[in-house]
Amino acid sequence: MPATGLYFEDYEIGGKFVTRGRTITEADIVSFAGLTGDYNPMHTDAEYMKSHPFGQRIAHGMLSLSYAVGQAYQLGFMEGTVIAFRGLEMKFSLPVLIGDTTHVELSVAEKKEAARLGGGTVVIDVKIINQHGKTVQSGQWTVLVMSRPKAE
Repeated sequence: MPATGLYFEDYEIGGKFVTRGRTITEADIVSFAGLTGDYNPMHTDAEYMKSHPFGQRIAHGMLSLSYAVGQAYQLGFMEGTVIAFRGLEMKFSLPVLIGDTTHVELSVAEKKEAARLGGGTVVIDVKIINQHGKTVQSGQWTVLVMSRPKAE
């Protein structure tokens, strides 16, 4: 399948991408707990959470982050051109509740050529934002992106 995403050379510092929203459901949380084995009562026990400061179950932080990766990928700019996800640094600021809708705002912060790896690293500032416009998670993702193939 031919690459349709951006090559390393196509990224511009300050370039921005915004995803569409995705509503977090109870089924998402239950499924994620089952997939990961993370049955922390903060995510799975409604009675326990009634007396917790949040007052209700919250989504796993890694669930929200995983959805953000998928939401970003759906934009197409990484399709067939990302060689590897090299790292991430995220801050979890606010809980994501059942029924919250999140979208992702991405901005290219840095890029560094890595010819020996076939492209270069791109550092992307990431914000996961809820329906109230509040940032629930923020940080940076570093991806290795292939260089544009040389014309023959």
